[in-house]
Amino acid sequence: MASAAERDPFDGLPDADRLRRVPALAGALDASPLSGGITNRNYKVTLPTGPLVVRAYEHESSALAINRENEHLNSVAAAASGAGAPVIEYLPIENMLIVGWIEGRTFSEPDVRLPENLPRIAQACRVLHSGPRFVNDFNMFEIQARYLALVRERGFRLPARYEEFLPQVERIRQAMAASPEGTVPCNNDLLAGNFIDEGPRIRLIDYEYSGNNEASFELGNIWSESTLPDDLLEVLVHAYWTGLSGQELAAKVARARLWGLMSKYGWTLWASIQASISPIEFDYWGWGMEKYERAVAEFDGPELETLLDVLTK
Repeated sequence: MASAAERDPFDGLPDADRLRRVPALAGALDASPLSGGITNRNYKVTLPTGPLVVRAYEHESSALAINRENEHLNSVAAAASGAGAPVIEYLPIENMLIVGWIEGRTFSEPDVRLPENLPRIAQACRVLHSGPRFVNDFNMFEIQARYLALVRERGFRLPARYEEFLPQVERIRQAMAASPEGTVPCNNDLLAGNFIDEGPRIRLIDYEYSGNNEASFELGNIWSESTLPDDLLEVLVHAYWTGLSGQELAAKVARARLWGLMSKYGWTLWASIQASISPIEFDYWGWGMEKYERAVAEFDGPELETLLDVLTK
């Protein structure tokens, strides 16, 4: 039997060969997959100096509107803000990004739904949003249109009635454009697993879809990803926009709701693309259809007109 010193910590991992080629990981004591990632394969690699996180990805990620150079530079900016993990090394040839390990508890959706956590989440977002600007912009209307063009071009699966809602999407886009919100550096993908609770503060990880965007998208996407009840979205919005009240605050809630709807509608196509190209074993179609069914209920429901009216008053 090999001794601990002789044992290869990468043996049996899907990306073992790539991991072995990285000088920064030489002398690793242990390596294990991290759960939760549905775009990349993520690993915790323990060195004598402590643990790191290695994100290994595939070339096809460009189809998902991911730019790895932007992800790297934005991760550096997020670390500078105090919201993200420190960046150790970016390896474009090996398709890897190595970041520092954050010691804390990864949130689940029930954690995000706890009312006492929402002001802490709002504060974590403000830390990121107050930090250095990112190198690119993110706009879900543009991303959704890009995804739809790709799905049509490649003949990927399209949910029933999907294109039927494009006129409503255009109305939402016009309403947003009539009263634009300034953009800030946003994560744009804050599902529950991207919150790490250190105790004193919450940190934000995973900057694949990061870009300068409206803060209201960030809040609406959090609401959508963790299926918060509407009253808890209001708690989150109120905690973030502490200086607003009355009609201004109501408009922010409506804006976050509409962005949350757009995120569900747009990420549905992300799931369609992933179901066709990803090597990761995951039910992307089922994941996307859960979002799409919620989006359809909102498009068909009575509140859409009210939200548009509140936003445009």
